[in-house]
Amino acid sequence: MIKEVAVDFSKYADGLVPAIVQDSKTRVVLMLGFMNKEALAETLSSGKVTYYSRSRKRLWMKGEVSGHHLLVDSITPDCDNDTLLIKATPIGPVCHTGSDTCWNETNSEQAETDFLHYLESIIEKKKNSDPKHSYTASLFQKGINKIAQKVGEEAVELVIESKDDNEGLFLNEAADLLFHYLILLNAKGFNLQQVTDILKKRHAK
Repeated sequence: MIKEVAVDFSKYADGLVPAIVQDSKTRVVLMLGFMNKEALAETLSSGKVTYYSRSRKRLWMKGEVSGHHLLVDSITPDCDNDTLLIKATPIGPVCHTGSDTCWNETNSEQAETDFLHYLESIIEKKKNSDPKHSYTASLFQKGINKIAQKVGEEAVELVIESKDDNEGLFLNEAADLLFHYLILLNAKGFNLQQVTDILKKRHAK
């Protein structure tokens, strides 16, 4: 359950406040809706973005029909406590038109501003592809032992290149190691954000 947030619903006559949803990983703005007290309470309770529909005059959970929910990671009010910024993980396209966002933007392309998270999404998409046509899928097919072995091999190659002065070879080996590390994280059921969170906690000590 997401922690409670302080919001001033009295500033607007209809008791609604704007709620902007941003992809937690890519930072792309996905959609804008409005919440009243009940919509916010339901969002906090369910962990799924729930708006108040002005046209239907009722609460409306995003994805209640399509299944394309927005899973809440955090909710932050602005400096005046009358607008919400919701960081969420989208399950499928956000717009009813089938677009990734309500502004017809492609979320995966925008994610290149944070390329490692974008690369994670590509790995996830390719893991179940045809192993004959995807190197990534072929590694997943071979199993965790092979993936872990590959990470070890790439680490050794990086160490070897670090002893020389060939910048190009060193950087390429570093890229190979990072790519296979992301595959290993995925194979173990984890992601880069979880590792980053641990590093942040260590840094804060």
